[in-house]
Amino acid sequence: MDIVTTSSTSSFRQTRKEMMKIAIIGAGAMGSLFGARLASLAEVWLVDAWAEHIEAIRRDGLRLINLDGSIWQVSVKATTDPAAVDDPVDLAIIFVKSYQTAQAAAWAAPMLGADGLALTMQNGLGNLEVMAEVLGAERCVQGVTSHGATLLGPGQVRHAGAAATYLATRPSIDARVRRIAELFTRAGFETHLSDNLDSLLWGKLVINVGINALTAILRVRNGVLAEVAPARALMDAAVDEAVAVAQALGVTLPYADARARTREVALATAANRSSMLADVLRGFPTEIGVINGAIVREGARLGIPTPVNQTLVWLVQALEATTAARVLAGGG
Repeated sequence: MDIVTTSSTSSFRQTRKEMMKIAIIGAGAMGSLFGARLASLAEVWLVDAWAEHIEAIRRDGLRLINLDGSIWQVSVKATTDPAAVDDPVDLAIIFVKSYQTAQAAAWAAPMLGADGLALTMQNGLGNLEVMAEVLGAERCVQGVTSHGATLLGPGQVRHAGAAATYLATRPSIDARVRRIAELFTRAGFETHLSDNLDSLLWGKLVINVGINALTAILRVRNGVLAEVAPARALMDAAVDEAVAVAQALGVTLPYADARARTREVALATAANRSSMLADVLRGFPTEIGVINGAIVREGARLGIPTPVNQTLVWLVQALEATTAARVLAGGG
């Protein structure tokens, strides 16, 4: 297998002034994927607290396995210290877990230049509002991406699935958002602009509601949910509740059949470990509160029963709380 080595300056002859400067806060699977693909087009910093991952990137570069099986070894700046990012950045992309959003926004605040924007493409609902409380709404942008990625280990990420990316725009920042969209498209992320992302945001949420918690509870890859009848029934039931809540809110989903679309995504990313499964396997907190938990909260507010999603929330929370007490195969 040939390995292509890239760097932030090798592929495109741009001056430092011409290149966009980007800080990606949260260098997990998605942050690493975007960082690797943007690094030849922009000056990119990866900022993450996982010291082993950052050290591997600084020592050997970031190894990206692309969808076609090709391998890139990418040179990219990486740090565990937000203060190490020198000079103002044009864009801070927030890819941390939802419970870390406020801290990530606080890290981004001193990095952003006068016209800098902070973009969230995180899972779940509420991240944009948390960022706005720290940075001000005028500096924050909502995005939705359906790309999938798996972090294989320190300094290694696999691109696990591709789909379109959407960025919200508004008149006051339209030129800056268009520049970001053009850069993403050049990096291989098909990107479109929208002045109303509610449909797409909820479209992604409904799919995550069906897939993430169940893969974490069952300890299976995405494709199993579509292939095993009892798992598929649970997935369908969780999705049905999310659709009912979306309809009550007046949200039109970007697909006609939510059950079918969720199964399609599960099969299209069959080999992928969901982010929630990865968190449970590592004993980390999950984003259950902004995914299935968001359906439960909105359902309660609207008077719509969500018993399946409530059960999934309790089960994942129980998994989080009993990590140290887990009985393993072959154990006592």
